[in-house]
Amino acid sequence: MKPELRKGSRSRILAGIVLAIATIFVFRLFYLQVIQHDHYVALAQAEQVKRDRLPASRGEIYALNGSTPVKLVMNETVYTVFIDPFVVNQSKEVDELRQVMKDVAGGNLLSTFEDSVNATDSRYQVIAKRVTRTQAEKIKEKHLKGVRFLAVSQRVYPEGQLAAQALGFVNADGVGNYGLEGYMNDELSGVDGKLETVTDVSDVPLTIGSGNIRIPAKDGKNIVTTIDRNIQSKAEQALADGIKRSNATDASVVVMDPNTGKVMAMANLPTYDPSKYYEVKDGAVFNNATISAPYEPGSDVKTYTMATAIDKGVAKATDTYNNTDYIKVDDRTISNATKGHTGVISFQTALTWSLNTGFVTLAQRLGNGTEITKTARDTMYQYFHDRFKLGQKTGIELANEAAGIIISPDDADGNAVRYSNMSFGQGLDATIIQVASGFSAIINGGNYYKPTIIAGSVNDDGVYMPNEAPQPIETGAVQASTSQQIKEMTHVARSGFAGIDKPGYYIGGKTGTSQVIRNGVYADDETIATYLGYGGSDIDHPEYVIMVSIHGDHKVLGGSVDAMPIFSEISNWLLDYLKIQPKG
Repeated sequence: MKPELRKGSRSRILAGIVLAIATIFVFRLFYLQVIQHDHYVALAQAEQVKRDRLPASRGEIYALNGSTPVKLVMNETVYTVFIDPFVVNQSKEVDELRQVMKDVAGGNLLSTFEDSVNATDSRYQVIAKRVTRTQAEKIKEKHLKGVRFLAVSQRVYPEGQLAAQALGFVNADGVGNYGLEGYMNDELSGVDGKLETVTDVSDVPLTIGSGNIRIPAKDGKNIVTTIDRNIQSKAEQALADGIKRSNATDASVVVMDPNTGKVMAMANLPTYDPSKYYEVKDGAVFNNATISAPYEPGSDVKTYTMATAIDKGVAKATDTYNNTDYIKVDDRTISNATKGHTGVISFQTALTWSLNTGFVTLAQRLGNGTEITKTARDTMYQYFHDRFKLGQKTGIELANEAAGIIISPDDADGNAVRYSNMSFGQGLDATIIQVASGFSAIINGGNYYKPTIIAGSVNDDGVYMPNEAPQPIETGAVQASTSQQIKEMTHVARSGFAGIDKPGYYIGGKTGTSQVIRNGVYADDETIATYLGYGGSDIDHPEYVIMVSIHGDHKVLGGSVDAMPIFSEISNWLLDYLKIQPKG
């Protein structure tokens, strides 16, 4: 081979190598600049862009003081104190740190305080929580090395335990639990904002740049409840008196406006301090029994059966039946708890003395007169479930509401025996809020209002913005004439207890005593006592409905002896507080 050819071959080989290397560079640059473009932009942004969350303030919760909102739940800035144990021990201020924290933080110190100070495997140890601003300032004055503070927000309750189960609480993660806090957590939480700032190599923010983003936080909604703080306080005090008087273990009450569905008070005892929810040992105390604990309402439901019979035209207060204290339905014999009112008596007498036989008779009259037929059961279901809304959630704005149950007549268990028991309040499960709401529809002329605990809101300027007036979700639950008769019948029934009401007012009510089911059978040594009633200036103007429940473990309590005094105490007080004028 000629030398010049060999030389040319070497040139071509070198050119090929250069071309190959150049091609590799080109592909590499293409890969980095095009294919991996987004990846490296993200890395650059991570280095150059400082991101901060702008936390939203949780909405505050108000009660009403008459018509003026007052705060029940507020926000307060507190501090979590943490240390770097390495720095603390290097500074030789360990003893001073211990003394300052014990003197200033006191009960806010964690039980692991000493272990945190002595930790050798961590540069971050929390030593105290919920430290107030004043405490934090006193600690900062000491200029202790290695001590840092993290500002956090916590709920503050200026009224203490008032309405605790209706309000709920906010846990350590800032999430609402139970009550209004749980149900309206999203509205109360608001939406956090965002701050993104492009910085230079020294992490100094640049004032100009398209990469700077600021999205302001949207604070949570400030909610005004329908609860009147004065009525709530009175209701809780009356429950406490009742528990002490009856040596009971628990009690509940709801006070409603029957003409709007607004809940003016909702109380349960025992209760808890929502600012110290973490100290509660029995989680059951968080539950709001008025909405979350279905039970057999007992004789209170006799007003529902009477209203159904009157509305269907099969009976009225003065109509009579023959009472023998016993009545047979299929293979079951039903008896009266109160004996002796035998013979031909009126349904008014049956209601006044709460005689089961009278209401089973009414159920029969809704059928063919002697049997609780399918037609009778369909009618009772239509009124109890569809019109008065028993056995279904009301939709009140509180977490953990329970539905209860009413067996449909189309179900195999919805037989005559079941519906005979339902006529006097057994064989169905309902909540206090359901029973009070249905009763409100019966005595207000026939309009069913969804119970509500929301009156409105307070805007960013601190102005109260009330909601529009509630509208009934069902009209004609009963006829107006039926409503008048039930009010008169319950007024007559209550009038048998002399001297319990302020004179000049129109008050009516019905006692209830419910058996407790234990291990699938009715317990002989335990009952729930209830009282359901209303009050106003005259028959045409019921201003409030009150339902009371009181119970004791292994105690037989009665509606008239144990529940009615609580009703009477609240009712007589309400007449003055609401400035209701006596008739005449």
